[in-house]
Amino acid sequence: MYKIESTKQLKEVMGNYFLGMKDTSRKVAWCTSVGPAELLRSFGFEVHFPENHGALLGASRMAGDFIPETIKLGYSDDICSYLTADIGSYVKKQTPLTAHYGLNGPPKPDLIVYSTNQCREVQDWFTWFGRELGVPVVGIHPPRHLDEITPEVITDVADQFKSIIPACERASGKKFDIDRFRETLRLSKEATDLWKKVLWTATNSPSPISFFDATIHMGPIVVLRGTQIAKNYYTTLLSELQQNVKMGIGLLEKERCRLYWDGMPIWGKLRPLSELFLQNHSAVVASTYCNSWVFDAFDEKEPFESSARAYSEIFINRSERVKQAKLIELVKDFRADGIIFHDAKTCANNSNSRFGMPQRITEQTGIPCLVVEGDLVDLRFYSEGQTITKIETFIEQIESAKEVMAN
Repeated sequence: MYKIESTKQLKEVMGNYFLGMKDTSRKVAWCTSVGPAELLRSFGFEVHFPENHGALLGASRMAGDFIPETIKLGYSDDICSYLTADIGSYVKKQTPLTAHYGLNGPPKPDLIVYSTNQCREVQDWFTWFGRELGVPVVGIHPPRHLDEITPEVITDVADQFKSIIPACERASGKKFDIDRFRETLRLSKEATDLWKKVLWTATNSPSPISFFDATIHMGPIVVLRGTQIAKNYYTTLLSELQQNVKMGIGLLEKERCRLYWDGMPIWGKLRPLSELFLQNHSAVVASTYCNSWVFDAFDEKEPFESSARAYSEIFINRSERVKQAKLIELVKDFRADGIIFHDAKTCANNSNSRFGMPQRITEQTGIPCLVVEGDLVDLRFYSEGQTITKIETFIEQIESAKEVMAN
């Protein structure tokens, strides 16, 4: 059975990250997953990402116990289930961090920072905790749904980055150090370049890594950006995957079908979905989601401007036209035979099937698309039987079409 041996090191890296939160002497900042982590690290903050905790709640299938608690507070059940699961976890004082790392919960922050480049929910989510914990909250509000990243956009967002420096200084007790910021950005750039190369090993056949593997191995690029630890880990992982490519070793001995996954993972069903595709001799070789942590624009020579560009040009923040073009480009790069769109009930911002994109892509390229309904962590919106039937039928149709073309 194919295994990625670097997973052992990953468990150690992520374990050390969470166990480090027990050190109450360190200042802590909470940050959105594609927020200004490098700037926060330059002040010496330990950085916690509530979205990562939301994913853990989903993967551990504990989210369903907590979401009703947040609904009682007046939140709708169809807004971001990361938000409702995370707040509910806090209300009930229960978390998977206890069983895995002996933590009573995420570390209390000294500062909370968000960026609405993903969605408005993060602002409501983080300000709730700011009120609850009596902690200062600062936000960055980039222009949304951008067709083009103009100089005006970069100036605007760079200025917003600079505007949160005083709050960072007060919370950390340290003065801003431009050289330290450049250093963290350099490390982040080097790690994200390695992460991109990791993902791009899946352009080979057989692919040495799947979308489902990548959702796990992306941990350090999310929570440890700007550290040597992340860079070291992806150096190791990339070396292993490149060696597997040279040896012709991958997920499957022979790929009958290569697929692209668009949208969020269904965290509580990663393993059964991974096994479903493998049983059908199909490799899910790439995804929009995992590519979200590829930041080509980082440049330590222009730390504010390049950060502004990198965090404004992320896929989720682009126009429908740009998203469609990028999807087609990636599908071609990874030689995907079809696209699966996950329509996540509580994550409209990361569900790209609602405005006709699958139909347009098929019309333009001939690549077949399938839409599956579900959610990132709220499994009430997911039908396992229906999803299995749809996916297996989709794969059969692709294989039949390939046989016809071959003959």
